[in-house]
Amino acid sequence: MAGTSNIPLNINADDFKSVARALTIVENDLKGAAELLKELRFAKNVPVIGVTGPPGAGKSTLVNSLITQLAEKGNKVAILAIDPTSPFNFGSLLGDRVRMAGHFNHPDVFIRSLATRGSLGGLSAKTIEMSDVLRAAGFDYVLIETVGVGQSEIEIAGLADITFVVLVPESGDEIQSIKSGLMEIADAFIINKADRDGADLFANNIKKMLQQKHAQVPVFKTIASQNDGVAEIADFILSSPDIKNSRRGFLLAEKAYKLIQQKRMAGIDKAKLQSAIAETMADPQFNLYHFIEQFPL
Repeated sequence: MAGTSNIPLNINADDFKSVARALTIVENDLKGAAELLKELRFAKNVPVIGVTGPPGAGKSTLVNSLITQLAEKGNKVAILAIDPTSPFNFGSLLGDRVRMAGHFNHPDVFIRSLATRGSLGGLSAKTIEMSDVLRAAGFDYVLIETVGVGQSEIEIAGLADITFVVLVPESGDEIQSIKSGLMEIADAFIINKADRDGADLFANNIKKMLQQKHAQVPVFKTIASQNDGVAEIADFILSSPDIKNSRRGFLLAEKAYKLIQQKRMAGIDKAKLQSAIAETMADPQFNLYHFIEQFPL
């Protein structure tokens, strides 16, 4: 890879230090980041696996089990665990890496946390850029676990080749309000914590909804904390790496939109915006729309 001295010349899945350095440059927009991204080359097709769903569905535990299944079959696996950013101090909770601690020293598993940076759906443009770095490094699979906050879960469809929507039996009421979007993005539904009451009924209701839409989407039942049912999901991944090739144009357009959006918003510092709001909101004549019009872009 050509570039300045700041750019790793060889980003390789066999050298985690080179991968980590490249990700840091891209995530923090350090010198050479733009050049690094423009020089990325993809020697092979690396499927991006999106795992989304509401908070508390057990996504991290499921991903942890999936890592084990894929790595045991000789695959090199990279994980981007997207952590919610505090809206107050812009810090990331980094909780998902704690749940995956058992894989930290595995030679074929690379784990990186990424803050949402204020993106509602948990997918910032940095997610796209960093996943592309991992793809270029030559991992066999890239897993992305999103925050999962209602309708904005649909954003993962703009990035992932295969999207898993993880739900729990208690999601019965929630699925009614978000079902149309979920039906469109899911390549498979996973009913986790399937040992709970109502799991079979919930899974059957999902299947009926899919039949009404004539959608050929599998529904898996898992107990991820016990590794129960996860092997079937790993087999699904291994047997369908090109599942969304027909949607490549849509995927690329969504990625391009996010990246263009980031570029055009690059001059807006959210912390400064909050500070400016705090200084002016006490004015009885404060008007948000007037404030926006006057805020320097």
